Amino acid sequence: MQKYGYLAMLGFTLGGSIWLEVFLKVGVIRRFKRVILSILPTALFFLIWDAYAINRGHWYFDKNQILGIFGPFGIPLEEFLFFLIVPLAALLTIEAVRTVKKHWQVGDES
Repeated sequence: MQKYGYLAMLGFTLGGSIWLEVFLKVGVIRRFKRVILSILPTALFFLIWDAYAINRGHWYFDKNQILGIFGPFGIPLEEFLFFLIVPLAALLTIEAVRTVKKHWQVGDES
């Protein structure tokens, strides 16, 4: 059961924010291109950093706490998902605050 810990954390993170899309109608998911353009550059940067750190032995992922599915450069599936789910949760949360606060503009919308 321990091997599902990282995946469970990601599930709770997504579950804690995805409801905002449905109940507050924040519209993050329907602006898919914007989501990808927001998340992908940073995710790529940190995945490269992860690959470097793993290769140099700076850190590792405990095989008892992950599923054991690895992508390029020995990065576990959960780590790839982390760099997608956590920023998505952040976007959902900031858009929910904007929805509730009404006239709070950020970024290129001001």
